[in-house]
Amino acid sequence: MANIDRAVALIQSTLHCPVERSAPYRSQPWGFASSNQFVNVAVVAHLPDDTRPIALLEALQRIERAISPLPHRNAAGGYIDRLIDIDIIAIDEIIFEHPRLRLPHPRMHLRDFVVRPLAELRPGWRHPVLHLTASEMCDNCG
Repeated sequence: MANIDRAVALIQSTLHCPVERSAPYRSQPWGFASSNQFVNVAVVAHLPDDTRPIALLEALQRIERAISPLPHRNAAGGYIDRLIDIDIIAIDEIIFEHPRLRLPHPRMHLRDFVVRPLAELRPGWRHPVLHLTASEMCDNCG
């Protein structure tokens, strides 16, 4: 929780915008085996309208490295335990395709640990491709 608190504070101070944070949601690791649980939160940052997705990604990656410079993947490219992992799940209803970032996150609707915290903060947010609200995606995950 201390790492999440630090990340949220850094997001707010780095991006110069107010943020909202969901309650923590604990889940089992996704995509690899670990004896550690995940602790996830959703953060809604009230960004300026001219925010560029890649610039936002780079700012969030700098925050990750400030908290822990350790790699997020092993030598084979697989997931490993890490202190913090900040993903951009969506920016409003923008559809964005880039080699480094796809918005909305292409697997968000499959991940309970993503849609539950999102539905807490923005239950009526509508996925621009699937046309489901965060609450509907949450219901489909459970």
